[in-house]
Amino acid sequence: MRLIQLNTIKKRLSFYSFFFGFWVYGSLILFWVVPAFANTVDGIEILDANIKQSDTLEAGWVLNANFSIDLTQRLEEAVDRGVVLYFITEVDITRPRWYWFDEKIIGFSQTYRLSYHALTRQYRVSTGVLNQRFDSLEDALMSFQRLHQILIAKKEQIKLGQIYQLAIRMRLDTNQLPKPFQVNAMTSKEWSLNSDWRRFNFSFNN
Repeated sequence: MRLIQLNTIKKRLSFYSFFFGFWVYGSLILFWVVPAFANTVDGIEILDANIKQSDTLEAGWVLNANFSIDLTQRLEEAVDRGVVLYFITEVDITRPRWYWFDEKIIGFSQTYRLSYHALTRQYRVSTGVLNQRFDSLEDALMSFQRLHQILIAKKEQIKLGQIYQLAIRMRLDTNQLPKPFQVNAMTSKEWSLNSDWRRFNFSFNN
């Protein structure tokens, strides 16, 4: 009877020792792997955003915002090989209503086209009729990381004394990638780039 009990105890100790060793080993793996991923900062981040009344003769409301854009290695390689990237800034302004769904006041978007031309060895950023050329990818990205005095609403669309909510984000439009890359975007995060929606309430009295 004692022999059976001793064998049972040994088996349990062996199992616990194996489990503990496996846990320690796994912890060590996580200890080394997690910091490596933590240092990965590829993506789009909204640093700040605000809306105010225009100071120019054209009466209306303008948006100021700052983004941080870090392309993945795959996207950088794609641009340098001639793939055009389209970035879209989206802005929604709604008026909260306690008795029903929020009322959508404004839906605004602006597209930036980023491309590389091998003959001139320059990057180009286009939005609307505006075209700019840059010698480096960093400078090209910097040109639309900061939005300054972007007219998004007419004066009468936002009323004084009302409370509104502004939602803003920027994303890479994967639907405008070449077809093979669209498939990659659905299966790999390296081909998908977007910020979270950032929301804040605002109101103007004067």
